[in-house]
Amino acid sequence: MSAIPREVRDGFRYDEVPWQRFRHFYGPGEEIPGLLVTLASADVEAADGALRQLWTSLHHQGGTIAVGALAVPFLLRIAATARPELRAQTLRLVAEVGRRQHMGDGSREGLLQVAEEPMMIDGSTMCPVNWTIQAARQAVTDDLHLLLPLLSDPAPDPDPEVRSVTAYVLAAATGEYSRVSSALRTRLAEEDDAVVRVSLILAIAQLAREHEHQGEHAPKWARGLWSDSGRPPEVRIGAGLAWLCLVTDPAPDELRALLTDPDTRQYDGLLQPVPWLTWIDPTGVGLRSCVDEMLRANLPENSA
Repeated sequence: MSAIPREVRDGFRYDEVPWQRFRHFYGPGEEIPGLLVTLASADVEAADGALRQLWTSLHHQGGTIAVGALAVPFLLRIAATARPELRAQTLRLVAEVGRRQHMGDGSREGLLQVAEEPMMIDGSTMCPVNWTIQAARQAVTDDLHLLLPLLSDPAPDPDPEVRSVTAYVLAAATGEYSRVSSALRTRLAEEDDAVVRVSLILAIAQLAREHEHQGEHAPKWARGLWSDSGRPPEVRIGAGLAWLCLVTDPAPDELRALLTDPDTRQYDGLLQPVPWLTWIDPTGVGLRSCVDEMLRANLPENSA
């Protein structure tokens, strides 16, 4: 990945990338450039089909595969410059290639965890999955200049989903923590969409957790948000989840009351599109599943 020059990425010079050295989940890696070309084309129907095929080939049953990392720089450029209607799903694929298999894990330890177990091996290439995840995350970091503008979604018709998923991608950055975190916090201060607000909060918390030596103030920041009754409910809910993931302390009664309040249940459906919650429970209750699992972990065994 580090040997792919920026001019190759910017020029979509696919022939200079060693796709043939890797397979995707259903075939040879040489097939991926053709799908990327179609995704960037003016043919809406064909582009949509190519994206669906890329999802199948690069993200099978929640897992990721080495050739997916090679696709990340090109997916980012296509998302930034090509079909706006496919931007969010293209960015979401980037984020999933750079993340462990996390479906159904709404625990305090797992919700914001990115790295895979060290012994997990991709059966097609016998490559440690963490290598793929790290390579994809480094590609994201190298192309922050493409991602940061999408936090404001400068398209003629701004799409909140693009802003939400952009936060999801940025949370995987391996460097420039201060720059990325500052951009996310600035956007949070301006954002009025509930799903995007929660996504921004979880992205800030994930970065802080990944960069512990620089994110030591994050738990205090998150607690300040969820304990402030003047904040919008979704901000308090998102900050409550973030705080639980950033510390090992038992949930205070005040937070437990907030997250179990019957009025909070109305946000189950509203916040289901938050990328971190979508895969926890695809039936539409990702938030409730997270809350139940995180709070149950704090109960004594005889009351669980």
